[in-house]
Formats: sequence, structure tokens, C-alpha cells
Amino acid sequence: MTGKVIGFELSTQEPEKAVKFYSKVFGWEFTGPHWDYWAISNHNEESGGIGGGIGKGPYDHPHGTRIQIEVDEIENAISKAKENGAVVVRDKMEFDEFYLAYLVDPTGIGFGLVQKKNR
Repeated sequence: MTGKVIGFELSTQEPEKAVKFYSKVFGWEFTGPHWDYWAISNHNEESGGIGGGIGKGPYDHPHGTRIQIEVDEIENAISKAKENGAVVVRDKMEFDEFYLAYLVDPTGIGFGLVQKKNR
């Protein structure tokens, strides 16, 4: 299904402190860091919820939360979003298993678009 929320990112300038907090309060277990990002490792689809992690916030999103939305074709989704008033913050980036782009909607809400490579 395209348009499904598949993850979240918590951005902070103190990721190690945040990892410690969420580990102690909610029992989250993390892997990482990888690219200044700590992924939640004790999440699985059977347990419900969505995956995510904590990262050192970049210049364009130093603090806050962004959802990640899965799309079939990231270029099409970026184009459609721009036509409807979104601004591209980071264009399509390539990672091992997926492509990722960051945008801001017309109201100022940041989000990520993800296209998995196994399609």
C-alpha cells in the first residue's frame, strides 16, 4: 500500500541522552549508531506499532519528530507533493535498502518519503 506510515524519527542534538531516556522509560532497545542514527531494535510487526529511531538532528530538522511515508515511486511522490505546495528539504538520497527524501508540507510539517529497493 502506498502512503502507509512506516516509521518515525526523533531528532535531537543529544541523541545519546535521548536513547538512554527512551530505553529506561519504555524499554526500547537500540542498534547503532549508524550515520548518527540509533534504530529501535526490539520492534517487530507482530508486536504492533511502527519502527523508528533517534538521530542527531541535521541543520534542517535539529529537534522534533518526522514520520516516514512509504511510496511506490519516490520521484512521482516528490513531484506530486511539490505541485501541491510542498518544499523539498533534501532530495532523493540512496541507502542500502531504500531511497529517502525529506519534504515540508504547505503548513510547515516535515515528513520523509521512503521507497524500498526490493520493488
